[in-house]
Amino acid sequence: MGRVTGRSCIVTGAAQGIGRAISEALLAEGASVCFADINGEKVADISAEYRKTFGANVVTHSQVDVTDRAAVCAMINHTVATFGKLDVKFNNAGVNKPMNFLDVTEENWRFINDVNGLGCLIGMQEAAKQFISQGTFGKIINTASIASRQGFDNVAPYCASKFGVVALTQSGARDLAKHNITVTGFAPGVVDTEMWEQVDQDLMDIGASKRPGQAMEEFSSEILRGRVAKPQDITGTTTFLAAAESDYMTGQIVMIDGGMTLV
Repeated sequence: MGRVTGRSCIVTGAAQGIGRAISEALLAEGASVCFADINGEKVADISAEYRKTFGANVVTHSQVDVTDRAAVCAMINHTVATFGKLDVKFNNAGVNKPMNFLDVTEENWRFINDVNGLGCLIGMQEAAKQFISQGTFGKIINTASIASRQGFDNVAPYCASKFGVVALTQSGARDLAKHNITVTGFAPGVVDTEMWEQVDQDLMDIGASKRPGQAMEEFSSEILRGRVAKPQDITGTTTFLAAAESDYMTGQIVMIDGGMTLV
């Protein structure tokens, strides 16, 4: 208890799945957290729920489109106005929409890469500017994926976007070190979340799988730990990346995939 006490954090994509689990774990370890998501109504309800448990002074929320720089700046300004500073920025918001490789469209490519790639870049830039203006140490933590280490059929734009997240993490780490800012990331594997439920349906729609749950079963067959992850399997690492124990780390991506991809 208390591993991130006193640290002010933003988590994007916090209305569900991994983002919500990250945020809850941070609160449990003493952080102040801004739950940020494009679904403003849902994130407001979640924020209200956590205020009852953890206190109104350590929980807030912001509706944000991570591809809109003005909206990202507004989210950061709101967090700083509420908590007095920003210490940790999780760029976690992400989307996927499987398509067979030969059917991938410009629209599909732009949708996925705008959110997962451009959104990550903007989030890193604006968080870094805030840390620099504060004159304080800061941490940026990006959500990559097993798809950032290996290309998979049916999700080529998603793989490209997550390879990009690794590149942004390394580039940001090199450039921002002089400002006392670290940049790290984590790469989940198959995680039982709402996003995977939608991916499962999308894969059936394009004929890549024939029945509900088939895609997850096929992916999970390669997991050395023998099961699909729950969001809570991810949060030990994410809290570590936000905590003082990892302050010397930068430029690294931590795999949390149960041994599915060995790099």
